[in-house]
Amino acid sequence: VQLQASGGGLVQAGGSLRLSCAASGRTVSRFAMGWFRQAPGKEREFVAAINWSDGSTYYADSVKGRFTISRDNAKNTVYLQMNSLKPEDAAVYSCAAPRSMGALGTSYYLTSTYGYWGQGTQVTVSS
Repeated sequence: VQLQASGGGLVQAGGSLRLSCAASGRTVSRFAMGWFRQAPGKEREFVAAINWSDGSTYYADSVKGRFTISRDNAKNTVYLQMNSLKPEDAAVYSCAAPRSMGALGTSYYLTSTYGYWGQGTQVTVSS
């Protein structure tokens, strides 16, 4: 599985960005997908995830109500709509997929759950 993230950029606080993650290599319609981010000097952290089967979603508390993860199975693409951005949202955002099919369990937020990673896309938020 190859993952290609895009859509990052510079935005003012309060603004919006939409990230995209295009998956290729094999049928990914039965795989979950997640977004993580990593700011300089900080650990990589979970942002959001989505199950392909029923579209159920998971969010980090810090982004609930502001970010929305969605997917387009026909395009093998996952999106992360980010609204009301804050300076603390600035980071390199990466998409990831588990090695196995099926719904995410309670470990949806762990980096160890995901075996495929795309290159990151930089999000910068000016105050």
